[in-house]
Amino acid sequence: MTDLVTARLLLHPMSIDEAEKLVANEPDDSVRWAPEYPTEGDVSAAGRFLRTYGSTGDPSPFGPYQICLRADRRTIGGVDFHGPPDEHGSVTIGYGLVPSARGKGYASEALRALLSFARSQGVASVKGDADHDNTASQHVMTAAGMRPAGEDERVKYFAVTWSP
Repeated sequence: MTDLVTARLLLHPMSIDEAEKLVANEPDDSVRWAPEYPTEGDVSAAGRFLRTYGSTGDPSPFGPYQICLRADRRTIGGVDFHGPPDEHGSVTIGYGLVPSARGKGYASEALRALLSFARSQGVASVKGDADHDNTASQHVMTAAGMRPAGEDERVKYFAVTWSP
């Protein structure tokens, strides 16, 4: 699979080898990691990808993507599908950036690209959530085109749905 390209970013689909190295915290010589990468969220996404691959096979293109700066190909975070579309054509997403990359619009840019890609793959809806106090993440989803879809005692839910 090829990278998804935005104005400032490359969303690189993670391979099994890359996921294994990320979980082991062993950077690949061909990949430049930002100093704070990987975050706990990146390791969690890579682990989920490896478990999915082991139990049901390769979920591509609905797996994790590393967020890299186009300028120097440094990996600054990740954005991922938590699995392939369900029986209703819905997927759940997650994303995160290293602290030094936050506040520059990278997360919204990456999420917009992932949403556009999901729609091009026939996905009917995309869901996400953020803790009540994580207003930055809530803003990212809103800026990318997702809308509030409810809340519970822990999180606020967001979604975007497309007509067939």
